[in-house]
Amino acid sequence: MGFRTLKIDGEPEAVAGNASGTVESMDVILLSETGQPIGTCPKELVHTTDTALHQAFSCHVHNAQGQVLVTRRSLDKKTWPGVWTNSFCGHPQPGESFEQAINRHAQRELGIHVSNLKLVLPDYRYRATDASGIVENEYCPVFTALFDGELNPAPDEVMDFEWVEPLALGRSLAQTPWAFSPWLVTQSAQMELYGPRS
Repeated sequence: MGFRTLKIDGEPEAVAGNASGTVESMDVILLSETGQPIGTCPKELVHTTDTALHQAFSCHVHNAQGQVLVTRRSLDKKTWPGVWTNSFCGHPQPGESFEQAINRHAQRELGIHVSNLKLVLPDYRYRATDASGIVENEYCPVFTALFDGELNPAPDEVMDFEWVEPLALGRSLAQTPWAFSPWLVTQSAQMELYGPRS
């Protein structure tokens, strides 16, 4: 696809934050068709009926028993409210590494800190339109991570969650794709975790 090589660690530029370490800037990174950063846009303005291509990520969290965490998006979400999806997604902030962004979103959305972060689909990109006409248009590298413990989901992000067997989820995604987010369906079809598609 011509996208740049990703790094998930290293020394990124500092991200503006407050005393608690919370990122104050909520801009998303706009991208050219070749995946190069070309500017930023406030998150609340970027998702429209003609959404510009921008940087995101998806994370699939599993536990020591091999189960994978699926979450149901809050009814407050602008796109695909109430739909079952992967563990969590998000947008890196300008100057923020993927590793930092993933840990920030894991804490914010699920009240957890993940480990064993692995990049599994570096060039994943998708465009999809939900029932309201809002478009997702993202260059969205996909990661897996590990977590064992109790979740404390933010109700404005997650209305329900479940730990499931990956192969069982893979079969459900293949048989009833309309019941899940479009990005989970297409990501899982490319991931060994969910088994082969027929």
